[in-house]
Amino acid sequence: MSVTIGSHEIGHGLPAYVIAEIGLNHNGSVELAKQLIDVAADAGAQAVKFQKRTPEISTPEHMKSMPRETPWGEMSYLEYRYRVEFDREQYIEIGDHATMRGLDWFASPWDVPAVEFLEDLNVVAHKVASASVTDLELLRALAETGKPVILSTGMSTLEQIDAAVETLGTDRLVMLHATSTYPLPPGEANIRMIGALGSRYPGVPVGYSGHERGLQISLAAVALGAVAVERHITLDRAMWGSDHAASLEPTGFEHLVRDIRIIEQAMGDGVKRVFPGELAPQAKLRRITV
Repeated sequence: MSVTIGSHEIGHGLPAYVIAEIGLNHNGSVELAKQLIDVAADAGAQAVKFQKRTPEISTPEHMKSMPRETPWGEMSYLEYRYRVEFDREQYIEIGDHATMRGLDWFASPWDVPAVEFLEDLNVVAHKVASASVTDLELLRALAETGKPVILSTGMSTLEQIDAAVETLGTDRLVMLHATSTYPLPPGEANIRMIGALGSRYPGVPVGYSGHERGLQISLAAVALGAVAVERHITLDRAMWGSDHAASLEPTGFEHLVRDIRIIEQAMGDGVKRVFPGELAPQAKLRRITV
């Protein structure tokens, strides 16, 4: 089974769908968001992803009044969430830029009004963040859009994922194995879950959303059959913000996409044959022919 997002088909045997997760790494700046879109496009990604919240609804009550040090001074966590949100006109500007660069773009809505906001902008798909797997009201709203949904599975039990899949349905579902530790230590990556999720939910394409430093785990995920790879990107891991340290800088992201495509070429079809490049060494080195 495959799922179509924008002009791209996602499924086994197809090129991995590479998503550059910008998230909140734009720090509330449209110009920084555009620069990150350019990074994704120049590297050869297929999509960029953002986050969309209605802060008054999506911010946990106990976090709203917590003080937060920011580049704009100390403010409450709720004020900070409002500070880094893009409005409709800003999203139109960055969405148009992504489209002009040949990228699909969409976001993780964190509440039902955010789904309505994104639908008004006619996004090609929706992404469920790991934190929202148990928000069945949100998942029902996403199912009602009829759009493809990408479901991350971090910080969730199999039973919670089962309930999410039952709510969303499987017709237009892509699942991403994830572990929501930032940055992710290798011992918690557990990428064999890619195959396990594929077996548990037959017909649902399964990919990988990574928060590790470096490229190795994401590349191994592709070798294990991940049909999509999502990684955070940043201009500089030292920038202010919670996700920058677990993000890839431009050169790293470019190398990720390059190496994914090399691995896809190298996987082959599992049929043993003598390749043309072996014929000259065979004639030179083999003493006995049968």
